[in-house]
Amino acid sequence: MDQERGRLRVINIAHRGARSLAPENTLVAAAKAQEVGADLWETDIGVSADGQLILFHDDSLARTTDAQKRFPDRAPWYFTAFTLAELRTLDAGSWFVNADPFGEIAAGQVSLAEQEAYHGEPIPSLREALIFTRERDYRVNVELKQLPAPLQSFPLVERVLTLIDELGLTDQIVISSFVHEWLRELHARRPQIKIQALIGYSEQEPLDWGKLEFKSYNARSTLIDERQIRAVSQQGIAVNLFVVNEESQMRRFSAAGAAGLITDYPQRLAALLHEGVKR
Repeated sequence: MDQERGRLRVINIAHRGARSLAPENTLVAAAKAQEVGADLWETDIGVSADGQLILFHDDSLARTTDAQKRFPDRAPWYFTAFTLAELRTLDAGSWFVNADPFGEIAAGQVSLAEQEAYHGEPIPSLREALIFTRERDYRVNVELKQLPAPLQSFPLVERVLTLIDELGLTDQIVISSFVHEWLRELHARRPQIKIQALIGYSEQEPLDWGKLEFKSYNARSTLIDERQIRAVSQQGIAVNLFVVNEESQMRRFSAAGAAGLITDYPQRLAALLHEGVKR
């Protein structure tokens, strides 16, 4: 989420990203984000019951898969209770077509062919996501999420770094997290990998910038104003904002000097940039 050639880069966040146009946390969402002009896609990392890294946001599979239908006796369907093989049998795309969560299907922004293709879309592994990113010459923001109690000793940072090293993806990846200790470990072990500190987990509590120890922060947009953006930016710190969906906010935060905007509607931000929206 950075500035290039004097313009604000278009950023897409994948657990929401292309969320208005495709089922979240899937490779079709990542492909759609790139198609509409996003420079970067973001995804959330989960861990299966057999210790495999997957892409998933919610704790439960219920909202965005057919887990309730396929495994009716395994409520509340936490993904950590399913093996990778079981997760791969689930349909993570049909719900989007059925729910049309952002009304973009009804608005004609998702073609019939795309809707048909979304049916049966699988939950990807992190390996698949990184290979996709490498082959597309794209960039990805991997968010490391706090793991539930049974997995708190899981070596998440180690496993992610091992995969990055294996695939040679250092220059195409950004790692973000609300768990700042993980970011410190990442920076100590791989200083060449870009990291972004997430702040604003609570929707009400004021942002905690700490000692501004990181070079880049991703802040909840409803907890910050233009003055704060300018003050932090003037210290050489990049401020990226989530989730910015309204065009008026895109213009306002861009003018204030935000380094990047995380949006459910990368197509809207791309259109504004095409019109010549500048800092």
